[in-house]
Amino acid sequence: MTVAIVDYGMGNLHSVSKAVERLGYASLVTGDPAEIMAADSVILPGVGAFGDAMEHLRDTGLDAVVKEAAAAGLPVLGICLGMQLLFSGSEEHGQHEGLSLLPGSVVRFAPREGYKVPHMGWNRLEFLQPRNPLLEGLEEGHVYFVHSFHALMEKDSDLLAVTDYGHPVTAVVGRGNVFGMQFHPEKSGELGIKLLGNFLKLKGERA
Repeated sequence: MTVAIVDYGMGNLHSVSKAVERLGYASLVTGDPAEIMAADSVILPGVGAFGDAMEHLRDTGLDAVVKEAAAAGLPVLGICLGMQLLFSGSEEHGQHEGLSLLPGSVVRFAPREGYKVPHMGWNRLEFLQPRNPLLEGLEEGHVYFVHSFHALMEKDSDLLAVTDYGHPVTAVVGRGNVFGMQFHPEKSGELGIKLLGNFLKLKGERA
């Protein structure tokens, strides 16, 4: 089984690749559309600003490839900024369109007394859909967040887990074969690796 990690110039590629390999899967860091479509699952990482990331994806044509992979039934996982890119758009440094694989928008944390922005540190996950294949068999625990923007969901059914940062914050999302984690699972200890492992166990049904 091969896991394609999408290389579009913005992402924590090495640590994700190593985590995939530690779980016993072959990882392929690539920006080649054919290699991505030939893989068994696809991971879209991301570090940086939403608008810059979408520009890189469009310039390389990889925005269409990720959408094609999702439409073809491949399991797709967005990590951190990669999760935010799955949504319709973001208000980070202006209004930017996303991949629109999940309905919703990405907004900045509102100022709240006692809560710093960016949200940085270990926070506990609360599972809203523990029977989802991504969460199945796992116990709630802490994972590591670093972000200044968070996703507002349009459909509660797409929200798998939240964390509390003065209010419920979208942490894990999923619809069909498309998933996202706001935190970095590869940097989130045992629970993060188990979440990544559950994703890698998913078998896509190619259209």
